[in-house]
Amino acid sequence: MESPDSSCVSSPEVAPKRSAPPKSPSSDDKEKNTYIRFLASNAAAGSIIGKGGSTITEFQSQSGARIQLSRSHEFFPGTSDRIIMISGAFDDVIMAMELILAKLLSEVVQAEDSDDVDPKSKVRLIVPNSSCGGIIGKGGATIKSFIEDSQAGIKISPQDHNFIGLNDRLVTLTGSLEEQMRAIYLVLSKLIEDAHYSQSTNGPFSYSGVNFSSFHGIPYIQLLPSVGTVAYNAVPNVAGGKFQNSKEDRGNSVTIGVADEHIGVVVGRGGKNIMEISQVSGARIKISDRGDFLSGTSDRKVTITGSQGAIRAAEAMIMQKVASAAAR
Repeated sequence: MESPDSSCVSSPEVAPKRSAPPKSPSSDDKEKNTYIRFLASNAAAGSIIGKGGSTITEFQSQSGARIQLSRSHEFFPGTSDRIIMISGAFDDVIMAMELILAKLLSEVVQAEDSDDVDPKSKVRLIVPNSSCGGIIGKGGATIKSFIEDSQAGIKISPQDHNFIGLNDRLVTLTGSLEEQMRAIYLVLSKLIEDAHYSQSTNGPFSYSGVNFSSFHGIPYIQLLPSVGTVAYNAVPNVAGGKFQNSKEDRGNSVTIGVADEHIGVVVGRGGKNIMEISQVSGARIKISDRGDFLSGTSDRKVTITGSQGAIRAAEAMIMQKVASAAAR
């Protein structure tokens, strides 16, 4: 077994040859819902969301996967990076990941304004500590086979004892887009074999149980439970100018958090904005009173009730208002 303090660092140059390629997921596994989490800077997160949520909506529409982001002040412990989670069927998750990484890489190349830029970059996946052993394999055999297959560099961080209760580790993949995507395919194929992995999707952004110990870098910021996490969702199809809202599916309710300073733009003058969002989406929207915040935060509670489609539409419209206000 691998020690929790160990780290596994390998590169394509030192990987030994293997006799058989890693096993691809079965058709049954591919049809199961799965997820992948990774880190992104605030700038990268803004690029993924796009103006008014246009980019993230397009990526969700193209891939069929759901893409969620932690808010701008919610970081993975010990970093200044936000958490992005992609969920859905295996192939949908892979497609969404490729769309995102391709966009981020193209923007790096454009920023350098040169054709000589090395197109290698890195992505840091968040993986439960309990699942890392399967990626490493006996004597490091699995991770070495992944490196040989993908030609990407793969590094698994040691468990961070500066944060008591942190049960996730970072898997860093370096290489070209093609190399990274092959490595992601192999890693996720392995993760979905682990029954415990799929059970950890309930709180993708929640590190509220993690206690700060002795980290002297970026201050620890307590993250919200998943119920308070803003989820950016694809806007459903419009029918007759309004979002579909079947009678059978109006009892769903979701509560999201919106920063107190942004509530005004969501409500609008005389309640104009919130009335418009409610009318267009078909959802009922209730905002908590002043001083009534999500536990442990200064975010007001915004409760959206209606069909799943109406809730998704209202969420997207609310976040568009918030994103526009934050950009000013």
